[in-house]
Amino acid sequence: MPPAGAKAVAGAAHAADARAHRLAIFGPVPRIPVCGACAFFVCLAVFAAAARAQTPPAPSEVEALLARMQQQLERLSEAAAERDRALEFLEKQIEAAAGRLAVTGQTAESLKSSKAELETQVETLALDRARLEARLKDLEDEQSRKIRELNARLEQLSARLSSAEREKAGLGERLVAVERERELERERTTSLRRELEDREARIQELEARLRAGEAELVAARSELDRLNRLLGATTEQLRRVASALERSEAEVDRQRLIIDDLGARLNAALLQRVEQLEEYRSEFFGRLRRILGDRPEIVIVGDRFVFQAEVLFPSGSARLQPEGEVQLRRLAATLREVAAKIPPDIDWVLRVDGHTDRRPIGAGSPFRSNWELSTARAISVVEFLIREGIPPERLVAAGFGEFRPLDPGDNELAWRRNRRIEFKLTER
Repeated sequence: MPPAGAKAVAGAAHAADARAHRLAIFGPVPRIPVCGACAFFVCLAVFAAAARAQTPPAPSEVEALLARMQQQLERLSEAAAERDRALEFLEKQIEAAAGRLAVTGQTAESLKSSKAELETQVETLALDRARLEARLKDLEDEQSRKIRELNARLEQLSARLSSAEREKAGLGERLVAVERERELERERTTSLRRELEDREARIQELEARLRAGEAELVAARSELDRLNRLLGATTEQLRRVASALERSEAEVDRQRLIIDDLGARLNAALLQRVEQLEEYRSEFFGRLRRILGDRPEIVIVGDRFVFQAEVLFPSGSARLQPEGEVQLRRLAATLREVAAKIPPDIDWVLRVDGHTDRRPIGAGSPFRSNWELSTARAISVVEFLIREGIPPERLVAAGFGEFRPLDPGDNELAWRRNRRIEFKLTER
């Protein structure tokens, strides 16, 4: 028999040959990944820690966490599928090995040893498979529970988020109201500050006025003393004036009688002078009537001698026409004769009044209005009488336009009557 060392070496060599033979037959055994389950539990632990901290994760964080858990679950499913494929592969290898053993005619001892090892591996794999299935079921149950918890938590977070959004909206409205109130308060404060400044300015002004008033009061008291002294002197003067007034009232009554007598005499003189002027006016008008004849365009109206404008002027003109100059020359001669008889103390004048109708001035006229036309005609007559020897201080020119009509009608006859030159002998 070989020694024990040789047996150990031979056994180790035999085991190495068996492993090499098994590796050559079956190939490398696939490894089952388990990192996905570990990562899943790490995610659950992180979420549980966040929940215990009572810090509500954001909706985006919850969605990201669910996505990572879904990826880990997919990895676990892939690991289980890989395990199933490995078991299936081992079973096929066992079947192939059994076939090869039958074909190659290995020794019974080698086959038994290989079979025992294979059965051990199969049992180990079966146990691993059972444990993985149990663990997968636990993980699936845990996943369902966590998903339910996450859904419930998500609903709570959604409710809290909605409440927070509503509270945020309410706070925003309250903030706007507070800002508006602050702005109003700021405006009121500004207004009050301005009012306070105005009041301070008014107080300063009143204080200045009070100081000035005090100075004025001192001056007024001094003035009052002076006035009291003056009042005493004035009272004495009034007493003397009253005495003198009593003496003068008798004189005033006498003067009043004299004034009344003078007024009566003046009225009588004025009446006499008016009667004299009326006499001369009647003589003047009578002579004119005799000289000019009974012409319908020259008439006497009250105390006026009236010439129709057509006798003296062309239509729309203030230049005397020859026929009009003839009539005015006769009037001037008569006036000179009568004026020679009027006493010098009678301050008489011959007033010349120009009148027109109501129709407006034409576009080509040199006059802007009927008023200018009537005044220009009166001035033309006055200038002609001055050339005929009538003193200028005894003549007056006036223009009335269309505003003193003789006839209020609106026809050619009324217009003709209203276009006129009037002469009036009167006192100045």
